[in-house]
Amino acid sequence: MKKLILAAVIVLFYSCNQGKSVSKDYKDSSLSIDDRVDALLPLMSLEEKVAQMRIFHANIGAKSDKQGNLKLSEKVVEKLKLGIAGIKNPGEHLPPVEAAKFNNKLQKYIIENNRWGIPALFVTESYNGVDAKGSTKFGRPITSAASFNPDLVHQIWDVVGREARFRGMHMCHSPEADIVRDPRFGRMSEAFGEDTYLTTQLVTQAIKGVQGNYKGLGNGTHIGAVAKHFAAYGQVLGGTNFAAIEISPRTLIDEIYPPFEAAIKEAKALGIMASHGDINGIASHGNPELLTGVLRDDWGFEGYVVSDSNDIARLFYFMHVAESPEAAAQMGLEAGIDVDLYAEDSYALLPEMVKKNPKLETLIDRSVKRVLRTKFILGLFDNPYVDIEKTKTQVRSNASLELAKKSDLESVILLKNDQDILPLSKDNTKKIALLGPLLAPNTKAMFEAVSGTKISYIAEKGFELTDGKRDVPKLLDTDPKVINDLVDKARASDLTILFLGGDENTAKEAFFNNGIGDRATVEPVGAQDLLLEKIKSAGKPVIVVLKHRRTLAINTISEKADAILDAWDLSEFGDESLARIIFGEVSPSGKLPVTVSRNTGQLPFHYSMKEINYKKGYLFLEDGPLYPFGHGLSYAQFDYSDLKLTDSILTPETEIEVSVVVSNTGKIKAKEVVQLYVKDIIGSVTRPDKELKAFKKIELNPGEQKMVTFKITPDMLKFTGLKMNKILEAGDYTIMVGTSSKDYLETKFKLNIE
Repeated sequence: MKKLILAAVIVLFYSCNQGKSVSKDYKDSSLSIDDRVDALLPLMSLEEKVAQMRIFHANIGAKSDKQGNLKLSEKVVEKLKLGIAGIKNPGEHLPPVEAAKFNNKLQKYIIENNRWGIPALFVTESYNGVDAKGSTKFGRPITSAASFNPDLVHQIWDVVGREARFRGMHMCHSPEADIVRDPRFGRMSEAFGEDTYLTTQLVTQAIKGVQGNYKGLGNGTHIGAVAKHFAAYGQVLGGTNFAAIEISPRTLIDEIYPPFEAAIKEAKALGIMASHGDINGIASHGNPELLTGVLRDDWGFEGYVVSDSNDIARLFYFMHVAESPEAAAQMGLEAGIDVDLYAEDSYALLPEMVKKNPKLETLIDRSVKRVLRTKFILGLFDNPYVDIEKTKTQVRSNASLELAKKSDLESVILLKNDQDILPLSKDNTKKIALLGPLLAPNTKAMFEAVSGTKISYIAEKGFELTDGKRDVPKLLDTDPKVINDLVDKARASDLTILFLGGDENTAKEAFFNNGIGDRATVEPVGAQDLLLEKIKSAGKPVIVVLKHRRTLAINTISEKADAILDAWDLSEFGDESLARIIFGEVSPSGKLPVTVSRNTGQLPFHYSMKEINYKKGYLFLEDGPLYPFGHGLSYAQFDYSDLKLTDSILTPETEIEVSVVVSNTGKIKAKEVVQLYVKDIIGSVTRPDKELKAFKKIELNPGEQKMVTFKITPDMLKFTGLKMNKILEAGDYTIMVGTSSKDYLETKFKLNIE
């Protein structure tokens, strides 16, 4: 009898504990995130699960009326009955406080109108700050790359994360971890340049910043990053969007993967977006080796993978690697795509597909877990709403606006400065002509605010480069009378500052339908060179300010201009910052994050090409770049000396310290980017001519000198060998330390492996 009672107690105890396990409440914030996900998932119907794998754009009917009330289309109402993974850009056209109120109402509606109260991810992007009205406008990523200042990039993206979260956003389909080496590609300015190491350092800091060093996610102060476009998107053939990508596996591993690997392992990005393209014939959206093998098995990624716009469905109707829309959906699901962006003809088909193939639900569960996990990490189940009072103080704060100005000042590149024409003096009475198609409406006012009363200005844009049409812009002819009028204004002035380059329509994303943004040539468009030549012939000094979103082959500008300031695409305070640099308040300290070619025919052309690529040039064209990677002058003069190594022998267990003395022999306080490159002299496979492996930005007063040190570690020297595995190879290496990839001191060391 006692045994029977004991057995009954054991069964009862076991049953109670089993019951407790089953009845865990996903709303219980004391549970681990994994436990909460495991508690919620079994409650959901198949249709509810699939809804957590889809994102739609707010422009299909998630809006606000004039009174601030929700205005939802029938289509949106129907979608939200099941819940949704996320919504792209809700409230993007509203000021921050109105956007926060709208997004609170929208989130409340979503929570109250799906069975389990699952909140949605509100998703933005960031190219000049948060892509929404009323946000602080920073320079584009490639602009900040010119600063060579990872800490500054972290600060910028910290502001992006805060401003986005406090207007009600949760995720950001940014930053780009792509390497961009072909300036024909219209999206060049969205990334951090041509170099693997520089991009890795900056994209890592961008993600850490936007995510609030990860802690800001759950604290409700920052948003999650989605690094994109995995992988090799910037390497499209011919520089045209949606073209094929053909790249050697070794280049892919050694040069393209590292920024993404760091985004996952070091920065802990919550999401990854797959690439529009293929890699050597395998469509990225249907590539399990890439999206599961590399991302998850090799790198341990635990976040979610989102498609780019409609790209799962395009496996069928564009890539032609799937036999049907259903086959495309299954291909994407099996490859590892968790969330379908925008499509109505892809993951929307999954519920019916499961009826025919029930095994697919296991893969659906896998993806839904990743999405739910992200929402729990962001604290959305416990705190889904924005504190409006914080929105009022956190968006466009004075500190954020000052940071935008600071980032400009560190990002402008002085390409040329003949006879030290810059900086200009504020004390000498001058009449300056501000001319050219890239002149902004507020340029004159910003220059006047900086230069004071002794400088007078005439300002005239003269002509537009394009007709301004967003999808397929056309170049405009320039009336010779307009050119002559600008030349007359230059003659009537003591000096001309010409604003040249390219507007936002000459370099942009080429959308899938009815959109072109890439170019066949990279010379400045329209009458810009002619304008410069005619003004220069007037015999007055000419300073050119370049504003652009792709590298331009500026041969005429380089030859004719007395000075060139490369500004890329600065913040909303860009012209104020340019004026401060032109009048010597601050010395320029930006460096080129790209190689400036002389001609489109040289492309692809980047400093770290294999050494053998430099063997031959071209008929009738000067060898080498117009300006090398890392180039950027200063108003100061920096001298490099005493390059030393602590040892001439490196082993797999040791490190070598490199030191160099940098002296400011000029007359102005200034910043300098000290760059370290490594060259593998003999390799078992052909090796790059040189590779950036470290850099430091320092500031020196006139007459001051500083010893700058770096460490050479064995990991810096690893590469993919003959057998496609990472190796260290014994032999001789050259160390180059200097002011650019072409101007440096050098020494050597040996790597011994025995």
